[in-house]
Amino acid sequence: QVQLVESGGGSVQAGGSLRLSCGYTQRLFCMGWFRQAPGKEREGVAILNGDGNTRYADSVKGRFTISKDNAKNTLYLQMTNLNPEDTGMYYCAARDLYCVTLDLYRNYNWGQGTQVTVSS
Repeated sequence: QVQLVESGGGSVQAGGSLRLSCGYTQRLFCMGWFRQAPGKEREGVAILNGDGNTRYADSVKGRFTISKDNAKNTLYLQMTNLNPEDTGMYYCAARDLYCVTLDLYRNYNWGQGTQVTVSS
């Protein structure tokens, strides 16, 4: 079973930037980032399919960029112009099927998460 390990979270002020990383032990076709704020449901942030197709949540378009380095077995999420609404636990997920939407597919493999806190 694939192992996913996130890193790169932290505390930043509004307007700041962070880059999250997700190391994986097995390359799967669809990989993505999800987040969960306190008291809220987990939501999709960005996904990247093996054919290069990406999808972003409307709230992060133009600010976040998902990318992958297969040579390093690492998925990234570059986050810029962060605001307090971006605060939450960020999770890496992967599955070996095409991802059409940002839905939480039942067969996703999940990492343990990394915390992002943005202060105003």
